[in-house]
Amino acid sequence: MSARRASRPFKETSKEMLKDPVTAAMYLEEMLADGDIEMFKVALKDVAAARVGNMSALASETDLAREALYRSLSRKGNPRLDTLTKVLHAAGLRLSVAPVVAGHLSEK
Repeated sequence: MSARRASRPFKETSKEMLKDPVTAAMYLEEMLADGDIEMFKVALKDVAAARVGNMSALASETDLAREALYRSLSRKGNPRLDTLTKVLHAAGLRLSVAPVVAGHLSEK
């Protein structure tokens, strides 16, 4: 009997799914909608890894230093808007703005 894996690890499956630009965009949109910027940065790093490759490839595509990308996309990082747009562009995505749906406005 041969030893066959019944399934692939979730990380492999999710990386494969995030190669699709529509799925990647929906994933990032949901992370933004949740309002957890730390999780959005992790999600953006996952999308970039799936769609561009490793951090070295992303650095090459964005003309940003690999170390700066690691720092910016870490949970404690604070990426600038131009960094976010470069990473999104490298992944074949873009940033957009939409009105908040009525009833979802937070009062501050």
